[in-house]
Amino acid sequence: MWKGKTRGGASGYLFFIYMIRYLGVKAAYGFLTLIVLYFIPFAPKATKSIWQYSRRILKRNRMRSVGLLLTNYYRLGQILIDKVAIGNGMVGKYHFKFNHYQEFLNILDGDQGVIMIGAHVGNWEIGTPFFNDYSKKMNVVMYDAEHQKIKEILKKNGRQQPYKIIPVNEDNLAHIFKITEALDNKEYVCFQGDRYLNADKLLTCTFMGQEASFPIGPFLLATRMKVPVVFYFAMREVKQTYHFHFIPAESVARSKEKRAEQLLLEQYVNALEKIIGQYPEQWFNYYPFWKSPE
Repeated sequence: MWKGKTRGGASGYLFFIYMIRYLGVKAAYGFLTLIVLYFIPFAPKATKSIWQYSRRILKRNRMRSVGLLLTNYYRLGQILIDKVAIGNGMVGKYHFKFNHYQEFLNILDGDQGVIMIGAHVGNWEIGTPFFNDYSKKMNVVMYDAEHQKIKEILKKNGRQQPYKIIPVNEDNLAHIFKITEALDNKEYVCFQGDRYLNADKLLTCTFMGQEASFPIGPFLLATRMKVPVVFYFAMREVKQTYHFHFIPAESVARSKEKRAEQLLLEQYVNALEKIIGQYPEQWFNYYPFWKSPE
């Protein structure tokens, strides 16, 4: 289970902000090699989780697993740099490709709220420049610890978030009312569908050949509110290119065997498996995600 904390602190983000401003994106990429070599021994839990992901889930041998570990940390660093660069107006240095973009915009232009569900793969925030006026209606749901860290970084960098944030605090249900209000106002609510804090509110599903747990909230809300759902992933490719994948979910209804939220989860997992198949090095869940074998 995820502990509610994301790797990296505000000082790390600010370091890259200043490096990009004064030395450029390429220099920041070059510095990543040292950071990768640091993280492997000094972030043992993260290193162990990616090693097990490679060995047990991807079925890779030791040599290929070493390669995946190095590539994973390097790609995470690149994505952090790209996020900072684009947030500071350097979008022209990047290239972008889209799947189902017009279909996605048609859904956003519909006369109802929309739920978007992503995952901790790739770089979902990189899409901010393309949402333009849609950003005013976007509400990103995130755990309060992550929200506070982002607020600190933005404050020190003198910037504002282009979308609204709904912080989740396990001690109260205020976020539920804010989510419902946003959907009732025909706005868009964005979730990450792959992490949870409350082990009592879960759905389970076979994912990449092994049983895994997912938060029930995004999938239950989507089926109860009866709004369109889009699975969204923004994946990094070569030559500073990002490929956006927008996958509209099919309508689901409860069956004799499965609840509607379970059926929606299975659609999500199927979409996520295809993404991981294409970009296995961009899996950024640094904790034991799958249940341990008996």
